[in-house]
Amino acid sequence: MFRNLTSQLAAASGANATDTKKVLSPSLRPDIYNLVDNTKTWIIGGTSAGQAGDGVSYGPILAKIQAHIPETRKPGLEAFGQAEGEIAVVVGGITNMILELSKWEGLSSGMAMRTWVDSLVEAHSKASSESRKEAIAKGVTRGLNQFTDVSRLTKDFTTRIGIISCLKTVSSRIYGAGTDEARQSEAMWSSKFI
Repeated sequence: MFRNLTSQLAAASGANATDTKKVLSPSLRPDIYNLVDNTKTWIIGGTSAGQAGDGVSYGPILAKIQAHIPETRKPGLEAFGQAEGEIAVVVGGITNMILELSKWEGLSSGMAMRTWVDSLVEAHSKASSESRKEAIAKGVTRGLNQFTDVSRLTKDFTTRIGIISCLKTVSSRIYGAGTDEARQSEAMWSSKFI
């Protein structure tokens, strides 16, 4: 009698085995910082670990991103072996990881985004040639504008404004303040407040 009553109460309250509440992965924050470091050297290139555009070295980076954001997909055949396409997918994936972190840890996600933005700008400035810098700039911009899922961003206003403010500065720091790319990026990220 009591077993039947408790099972009926549990069923009525919705507490059954199929209900799962999403929780923060304990390795998300350390993986973000590890990926930020690895990605910066990968974007710059010239190391034995490979570089963006070689068609294979993004694999370990992408695998770690997919452990937290499974819907992140490999670059398509049109981007295979092109630095811009590979950078775009990786930049979007890591940015999504930071946005996911913002749901649980506002302050640390803001700091992670600042570190990520600084890393991207530094990687662009340390590129060896102008054509490489251009590919990095286009890949970063494309990754932030097309592959970033803003629905992952927290609803907390303070954290939200801090993260979006960081993202608004990327294009102006890469392309220069007042350029078309910087204005477009700022307008796009400003619209995310709405």
